Amino acid sequence: MISINGDYLEGGGQIARTALALSTITQKPFEIFDIRKGRKEPGLKNQHLYCVKSLQELCNAKTDGAEIESTFLKYHPSKIVAKNLNVDIETAGSITLLLQALLLPSMFVSKPVTMAIVGGTDVKWSMPFDYFSNVLIPQLQRFAKIEVKLLKRGYYPKGNGKVEVKINPRFKLNDFSSFDVFHQHLKQNVKKYDLIEQHHLIQIKGISHASRDLQKASVAERQSDSALSILKKQFHIPINIINQYQDTISTGSGITLWAIFSRNKDDIDENHPIRVGADALGEQGKRAEIVGEEAAKGLIKEIESKSPVDRHLADQILPFMALIGDSKIKVSEITNHSKTNIYTIQQFFGEIFKVNENERIISI
Repeated sequence: MISINGDYLEGGGQIARTALALSTITQKPFEIFDIRKGRKEPGLKNQHLYCVKSLQELCNAKTDGAEIESTFLKYHPSKIVAKNLNVDIETAGSITLLLQALLLPSMFVSKPVTMAIVGGTDVKWSMPFDYFSNVLIPQLQRFAKIEVKLLKRGYYPKGNGKVEVKINPRFKLNDFSSFDVFHQHLKQNVKKYDLIEQHHLIQIKGISHASRDLQKASVAERQSDSALSILKKQFHIPINIINQYQDTISTGSGITLWAIFSRNKDDIDENHPIRVGADALGEQGKRAEIVGEEAAKGLIKEIESKSPVDRHLADQILPFMALIGDSKIKVSEITNHSKTNIYTIQQFFGEIFKVNENERIISI
């Protein structure tokens, strides 16, 4: 039984989500204590329980402490089965945070699966759907064929956004006699992460979105125009930001931008994706122009860092680096989020990461 300190460094819910994902795939049980101890409302929240419940469907796990506000959780997984999942978080709880726990084990099941999830698509303290789709997913295609589709946006507080994820596995855990044998196979057969240079900046893309009730005020256009004017002053490359409106239960808006780099100067190398992103959310009393400006300045900061991995992408791909080994990434900033995730991952895999803070390189 692996014992994990839920109050380590950043001390957030990501410790639990990462541990749940890795426990399910490695088949190693764990217990976590002091969950979200330093938060205003400590313990497990609704979204964390949906992670547990959904993974229980995948691997028939036995749990103790899986209750609202519980600061302790024990999780004992069984064999993973390929199963389509339908999850309704029932609030604006983040769909992409739920997927931090579900996606990794679902990528290695024995047949194609579909996940349909209802909740928040663009909410605070989590990566927005467009970042998930356009920055993270390209880095995971080496493990499985993954298709993600936004069916409806969901803003705070009522959510009701809808996302569909289809996964066609390339590597199937149940084809192997143990996780250790499977792990060795991944190390030998999956392309390593070698993200040290940005190489050539080819283009910038983005999506500016808002609820339908904000269309008369041209909120999406004002967000994108603001971002575009700042980016065009800085970069002389193609920049394309799409404006979108949707019928949603709650009022909301946001913008996600991403820069696409390539090792080839004249063409995008799809086999070696290099993308960094930034985003900003609208909120009541915040001018749309400020939202666009925040996202643009955030993206410029990521580009100027000369790092091919932004501060948020690092968190997301660290568990996948642990699965294939012999990888290295240069990050715009090594955050406490990343250090916390490294701590959690190493509870399952041993002391595998090397962190060079001066050069902002994480290697394995």
